[in-house]
Amino acid sequence: MKSKKTYPNELIGVNVEIVNSNQVLLIGVNGKIIDESKDTLKLINKEGKIKTLLKSSITFKILKNNKIIEGNSIKKRPEERLKG
Repeated sequence: MKSKKTYPNELIGVNVEIVNSNQVLLIGVNGKIIDESKDTLKLINKEGKIKTLLKSSITFKILKNNKIIEGNSIKKRPEERLKG
């Protein structure tokens, strides 16, 4: 079940896994979000490698609660998204 609303919580520090992408090699990538901008998320994996992902090209799952979020639905600056 995909979320249609903007995710109202902070994403930095959240562990996620990419479940869909127009770049097939990104599917299954997981890690902790360490930074967020209007258009991107930065993940760090267990090996310490940082990957920058375009929000518009991914759908990801928050591992803590299995919530699925389409990147396009959060394509705003974090402070704008958190205001509602």
